Amino acid sequence: MSALTEISRHRCFGGEVGFYRHASTEIGGDMRFSVFVPEGATGKKVPALLYLAGLTCTEETFIVKAGAQQHAAKAGYILVASDTSPRDRRYPGDDSSWDFGLGAGFYLDATAEPWREGYRMGSYVARELPALIEAHFPVDPARWGIFGHSMGGHGALVAALRNPDKFHSVSAFAPIVAPSSCPWGEKAFSNYLGPDHKAWAQWDATALIGEGRRLPPILIDQGLKDQFLERELHPHLFEAACAKAGQELTLRRHEGYDHGYYFIQTFVGDHIAHHKAILG
Repeated sequence: MSALTEISRHRCFGGEVGFYRHASTEIGGDMRFSVFVPEGATGKKVPALLYLAGLTCTEETFIVKAGAQQHAAKAGYILVASDTSPRDRRYPGDDSSWDFGLGAGFYLDATAEPWREGYRMGSYVARELPALIEAHFPVDPARWGIFGHSMGGHGALVAALRNPDKFHSVSAFAPIVAPSSCPWGEKAFSNYLGPDHKAWAQWDATALIGEGRRLPPILIDQGLKDQFLERELHPHLFEAACAKAGQELTLRRHEGYDHGYYFIQTFVGDHIAHHKAILG
């Protein structure tokens, strides 16, 4: 288990927000994450929610912009936010576009060269990071939930579907639910995973539901003024797959809300309440 380097720590809603760095074995370089620990968590094990952010974001984005700490403090929950890609190791072309490479790891384990050496965000967020958090913070290993936004909503759904023994509750804001069928996903999957669409399906939430994977009740919020709704997000595909499979899904569509963090701020309290209803 790697050691943590504390970057900074800040008092927040009676608890503390900390930013940390560690040497990741999955990534093969340093990774950063943030943690909110509520007041009173010392000396006991409490539930934890892992948040996965969207394209271009870092471990700071959610913890600074979402306003979630006040809700987590009331619930007594630890919040963890991961970075969105490797950054310590660099690869040719990893910064040539905003929707691939740096800030765009898509929470999968790459199999194509050269990405397969370090772009292993799937294993990082599902196994290595939770284990690290459990070793250094007062987290109940049996009460992990996961949620995310956009690319991170995709990551949260897939991580929960692939790792039901670790994540026992899941929700998402404006997730990319069918990445095999949208330009963002097609670009990422073809580069990270190669041309085999069977390999793509193993990281596609809609496909995983279709092949028989199941989750506890899912909450998804989607803004109807979202600029990426028609081209990239396709919530109707996931909704149809869940209906066919008998998977319980609450998909809430909201007039006037776009893809940004004002939307997330508005509904993040509902998401923490959703996880608390399942995890206790």
